[in-house]
Amino acid sequence: MPTEVALLESRALRVEQMGRVDVLDKVKSLVMLPDGIHLRTEEVARYFEVSTTAVRRLTDRHQGELAENGMRVLRGAELRSFHSDILSLWKRKGREKPESYPQAATQLRLYTRRTVLNVAMLLRDSDIARCVRTYLLDAEQDLRAGYASLEHRVTRVESHLAGVGSALQELGPVLNRMSHRLDSLDRRLDATHQVVGAMSVRLGHMSEDIVRIDGRMDDLARNLKDLSRRNRQRCPTADRGLSVPPGK
Repeated sequence: MPTEVALLESRALRVEQMGRVDVLDKVKSLVMLPDGIHLRTEEVARYFEVSTTAVRRLTDRHQGELAENGMRVLRGAELRSFHSDILSLWKRKGREKPESYPQAATQLRLYTRRTVLNVAMLLRDSDIARCVRTYLLDAEQDLRAGYASLEHRVTRVESHLAGVGSALQELGPVLNRMSHRLDSLDRRLDATHQVVGAMSVRLGHMSEDIVRIDGRMDDLARNLKDLSRRNRQRCPTADRGLSVPPGK
């Protein structure tokens, strides 16, 4: 875990922390200009409770690094345009221009939240800056602890997956045998379907034969009835019998 001294001395470590501008408001309220983006040297000095001279000396020593993190110096037309915009924003919010606002200055050094965080990691003689660094280092420790916990959980998952892999390897032959048996069952089912289909066709033919036999039986019954009726018509006395008179 990096220490406060390492943070003060190592630019690479400071670069790693530049996204943590949220810690500034956790330590102390940061007063911005009306645009909500910039601060002057005076606001930065007031935040860290040091003199403006201390801030200027620091920014002069680390001008390149701070410029990469949002610090810039306005002059000429750019400065006049910025003054006009800021004064317009103050009037829009119904506020008077502060007496400390240097509209007549020939140049103006501006900072962003990212620049202020950069200053906090460089400024040694400020209790506020030390608090900001403490927040950063504590957050770094919590983050590392979170990574360690996550790595431990990932290791556990990997170990479980290794057990699953070996179980799948053992299950492979069983699944292969089951696959062969299912293939054999599919073939037997196909053969059964063919037999059932053939039986269905034969039953259909038998049904047609039965219909034809029923028709022939009906014809035979009608023929027998006709034959019986004709026989009765040829022998009308056959049913009554022959009577012989007495005394003959």
